[in-house]
Amino acid sequence: MAIIKIENVSFSYDEDLAHAVLKNIDLEINEGEFVAVLGHNGSGKSTLAKLMNGILLPGEGRVLVDGMDTADDNLIKEIRKTAGMVFQNPDNQIVATIVEEDVAFAPENLGVPPEEIRRRVDEALATVGMTKYARHSANKLSGGQKQRVAIAGLLAMKPKCIILDEPTAMLDPSGRKEVMRTIKKLNEEENITIILITHYMDEAAKAKRVVVMNKGSILLDETPHYVFQNAGLLKSVGLDVPQSTELMFALREKGIKVPLAVINEKECEEVLRDLLEGKIVTDRG
Repeated sequence: MAIIKIENVSFSYDEDLAHAVLKNIDLEINEGEFVAVLGHNGSGKSTLAKLMNGILLPGEGRVLVDGMDTADDNLIKEIRKTAGMVFQNPDNQIVATIVEEDVAFAPENLGVPPEEIRRRVDEALATVGMTKYARHSANKLSGGQKQRVAIAGLLAMKPKCIILDEPTAMLDPSGRKEVMRTIKKLNEEENITIILITHYMDEAAKAKRVVVMNKGSILLDETPHYVFQNAGLLKSVGLDVPQSTELMFALREKGIKVPLAVINEKECEEVLRDLLEGKIVTDRG
């Protein structure tokens, strides 16, 4: 069943659809999927994310979140409980000085009983691996830890879907890894739908499905292996491919017949091992 359904949506920030940022978008994301959305700056990917959460409303078409129309003001609170959003800057999402108080903020505003809030806070912090920081000052956490606290705050609302708009863009490599581990865990163990807006190819390669945006339209919507084989097309719209894929293309150019559908370190290691053991053909035999 589709948790997010985008039907013939166009959007413009100046309300003139002749200058639309998004043009006639049709997209369905099913419950339990992990979808990465890629695109060059200005491609419309962050606008798409905000439409999924009801922050923006379409100029044409409609967006349904678990069957609820984002244009219905009476449903917007329920929509944002169902599809929560994590933004780029973790400092902008921390509303309380103590970690557990920050996680409790949203369910308190929803009128959840205190004993249920306590249970949800403990459960959410455990899920993102932040239990031992429950009574710490939120301002003293690292960037990756702050993003995990922001995700815990959403989990306390019991969402079916989490939309992350470039959540690692301001983090160091360690923080990026922390957040990506958390995202994969939520998807694989909690069956939460993940929609990850990113410009990091290695992050997109961890998804089960990749949507590539270009000039307000969907250019590709396929598995990571399929998408990243189209290196020429991606580079023509200002995008790259994962380093493992880049290496395979470089080896192919040298006459070494390695597979192109290699998108992560593990797959790359297997191919290089086969190459060293003489299992892969080269133009020299």
